[in-house]
Amino acid sequence: MACRGLAWCRLTRSPVVRRFRQLPAKRLTGPAASHVAPIVGDMTIQRMDNVGIVVDDLDAAVAFFTALGMELEGRMPVEERWAGDVVGLDDVRSEVAMMRIPDAPGRLELMTYHTPKVVTPTPATPSVNTLGLHRVMFAVDDIEATLARLRPHGAELVGEVTRYEDSFLLCYLRGPSGIILALAQQLN
Repeated sequence: MACRGLAWCRLTRSPVVRRFRQLPAKRLTGPAASHVAPIVGDMTIQRMDNVGIVVDDLDAAVAFFTALGMELEGRMPVEERWAGDVVGLDDVRSEVAMMRIPDAPGRLELMTYHTPKVVTPTPATPSVNTLGLHRVMFAVDDIEATLARLRPHGAELVGEVTRYEDSFLLCYLRGPSGIILALAQQLN
């Protein structure tokens, strides 16, 4: 199979992916098997549009992601009934800021809720192995310079900057509202 771009080639040749391909395929059985979405005609996913992140301080989150290198695409209050209908909440009053990566695909929808009030998870800063959305990873040119820009905005390393073979420097960090981000700097 031909590679579909440099990143795809690197990914498909990684030891983890090679090992995964060697594992026997498992068929779903029981209740999970009946919940698999059917393929309808030629319908495909067009793109991943954005990742939504709820924060308690929208200004701080916008400043943090701007320091990371993203741009504010737009910001607006959202108070119409449809907003509550789509998320299953009553009397929604929220504010949304859409952040984008300059000259590249990828957006974050940062939002804060005025009503109903945001719910703080227990514990307030869950461990990185908590079920659910884990983290958002960004490829950066210089991991140390990026961390230096983010620390004044409250960024704290979860572990340490770690080298993966001769390929990447990697780290996890916490941002505003306890958001977990990962940074990756390609080395060669």
